[in-house]
Amino acid sequence: MTSPEGTPTKARASAGPAKATGRRLTMPDKLVAGIASGLLRDLHVVLASHGGRIVLEHYQAGVDESWGRPLGEVGFGPQTLHDLRSVTKSVVGLLYGIALDRKLVPPPDAPLLPHFPDYPDLLAAPDRQGLRIEHALTMTLGLEWDEERPYTDPRNSEIAMEMAPDRYRFVLDRPVVAEPGTRWIYSGGSVALVGELIRRGTGKPLPEFARETLFNPLGVDRFEWIAGDDGVASAASGLRLRGADLLRIGQLLLAKGSWHGKRVVSQAWIENSFKPAIPTGDGLAYGRLWFIGEAATTALPDGEHRWIAGFGNGGQRLWLMPDAGIAAVIYSGKYNAPDAWVTPTRIWREIILANAGKA
Repeated sequence: MTSPEGTPTKARASAGPAKATGRRLTMPDKLVAGIASGLLRDLHVVLASHGGRIVLEHYQAGVDESWGRPLGEVGFGPQTLHDLRSVTKSVVGLLYGIALDRKLVPPPDAPLLPHFPDYPDLLAAPDRQGLRIEHALTMTLGLEWDEERPYTDPRNSEIAMEMAPDRYRFVLDRPVVAEPGTRWIYSGGSVALVGELIRRGTGKPLPEFARETLFNPLGVDRFEWIAGDDGVASAASGLRLRGADLLRIGQLLLAKGSWHGKRVVSQAWIENSFKPAIPTGDGLAYGRLWFIGEAATTALPDGEHRWIAGFGNGGQRLWLMPDAGIAAVIYSGKYNAPDAWVTPTRIWREIILANAGKA
């Protein structure tokens, strides 16, 4: 939370008095208790809504960075921008749907390489004839890509792409390692292609198209989109938003693409994006640039229900459970750490989903 003066404070409620009076612990109480116990670490922002109502809001100070550039200690509040990292990918998927609704980009089942005629050698390659735009949207191109290495390592494929003289040739020229559509390979390169299809189809840089068609309709009046040395905004990881603005995007998706009575993106695009297209190999599935899983919640009976999420390096999350009307944003500062998933997952499962249906 922030005080009336805008100074970040720890939260809107304290766990101690609730225990002393016998009052039921609220979501903020449980979040503060988890932070105090050391179980929830490196947090910057936590926001959650249920049925369109904010049920959890927390800001705190922490060490941060922007696309690897150290920012030092940042006192986070409602107006503070934060890296989305790979949650950017999910936003780009939404932008492709908006462009498709306007008939500015080819449909997902269209062949991919004809839309990159600058590479006639690749267009003619027999082993790439089966590539479709859908394969880029679902990360099933079947092209070699390695983001298992730290993003501080120049051998990481996303970093190598940023350093390449031509990012799109770098992606499209990777060795073929699987038949398109048969294997999920996490790839920022796939999303770079999606972003370029948007640019070519709309005639506008990605940030400009996003501002006009998504951010302005939602009332998002401030954002940053970091670009590489070639001046191209990173479709894979470059977007920076305030927490409340990312939550608005989540609420737009829960509202099936309409915002205050105005259609922003088609319901059909959202539904198709949220359909599992391929297993990820770790118990989850992947749609069109969204992770998909299942979990139980007190907001709904009858076992587990589908959730949808954008995940980003360091613990960045946009989580949705459409059936329950739940949206959550988590910003964290545990960049490049293999256990960065632990804290946001605990908050989502043990605090938000476990308490959303309680009065």
